[in-house]
Amino acid sequence: MSPYNCCEPRRSLIFRIFRRPIFVLALFPAVAISLFSQSSPPWSKGENNPAADKGYEFQIPDIDNVPDLHGNPEGAKLVLFIGGNQFFVLPELMSVFEKQHPDLRGHIFYETLPPGILRKQMDSNNTITLGNFTLRIQPDVYEADFDVLAGMDRQNLVEKPVSYATNGLSIMVSASNPRKIRSLRDLGRSDVRLAKQIGDSLRKAGGEPLFHAVYEEKVKSGSSYLTQIHHRQTAMRIMKGESDAGVTWSSEVRFQEKIGNPIAGVAIPSDQNITATYGAAVLRNAPHAEAARAWVTFLNTAEAQAVYREFGFGPAK
Repeated sequence: MSPYNCCEPRRSLIFRIFRRPIFVLALFPAVAISLFSQSSPPWSKGENNPAADKGYEFQIPDIDNVPDLHGNPEGAKLVLFIGGNQFFVLPELMSVFEKQHPDLRGHIFYETLPPGILRKQMDSNNTITLGNFTLRIQPDVYEADFDVLAGMDRQNLVEKPVSYATNGLSIMVSASNPRKIRSLRDLGRSDVRLAKQIGDSLRKAGGEPLFHAVYEEKVKSGSSYLTQIHHRQTAMRIMKGESDAGVTWSSEVRFQEKIGNPIAGVAIPSDQNITATYGAAVLRNAPHAEAARAWVTFLNTAEAQAVYREFGFGPAK
């Protein structure tokens, strides 16, 4: 199973377990959560913006907030389209890369939207509209599932892709885990929600009955929330008390814990888990091909790999 869908927006389901709907708000006191958590992104406190001149900084959480566009596209000397669940790795990666390539400092622009959205953007004349804002920019590098990039290579759309990291799944829950979620089977209870990307894991844990109960029936009944940007929405919904759990990549749990948000992870056994292999490739029409090749090569250096390990990513296979 591919962890990314190159043709469709990355859509995932968030789990919510409730015994009686009337008690849901009482189980998630928003005041206690808001005191300690950063429930609204960006969670980087500006560190994900590599622009040299940021000008007047204006941001209203949940209103004027574009957490997955980073830097200044004007005059960019390197443009990266990177699968969204790596957004938290980029500040450290950028810091190391720019030290090695000082001529690029302040001139890198990157997006961390779901890879399916990024592919649609490329297929739409490299143009995307977010609300009232429209951006057209040609990427130099695309990072997504390695198999997707291998397919693009066969179509001569990219140079030879490289793999640089792997990742597994975890069940993301509130730190207090009031529903006592311990396994994928718990998500099969009559009041559970499913994330789209774990279909294979559900089948491994409980066969077709679990898959249909958690994934298909709950989707049809409306008891599962379908997200479009799971690397943002899953943690947000859990911290806001709108959902109880969601299956995400393990590195996303590690990041939320690292910044002190009230999030924890429930491990999924290896025989029920799936592994994503991350790949990167220079696009054939890259405007900054030399810088792009330098970035792709950098991803497998010891310095870059150390950053990926810090956030729970595994080595490339």
